[in-house]
Amino acid sequence: MLKPLSNRVILKRIEPEEKTKSGIILSASSKEKPQMAVVVKVGPGKLMDDGKLSNMDVQEGNKVIIDKYAGNEITYNDEEFLIVENDDILAIVE
Repeated sequence: MLKPLSNRVILKRIEPEEKTKSGIILSASSKEKPQMAVVVKVGPGKLMDDGKLSNMDVQEGNKVIIDKYAGNEITYNDEEFLIVENDDILAIVE
């Protein structure tokens, strides 16, 4: 499995519905990048000047909202993941 370093977080995007509430089916080209994701793995935190690690705001399993253009998309074992920094996570969905 992937192990994020420093203050990075590995996410799996949550794909939006293929159909709108009114029943219109969306084509692949009309869909935007999903901004909702699930936290898969969390790094240990960034090493601060005082030698301590920064606190990470999320935990594995959290559903989060991310900046639309944040992070690096990667494929690992035929699965798509997104690696972002802790600061690229805008909110936790409760």
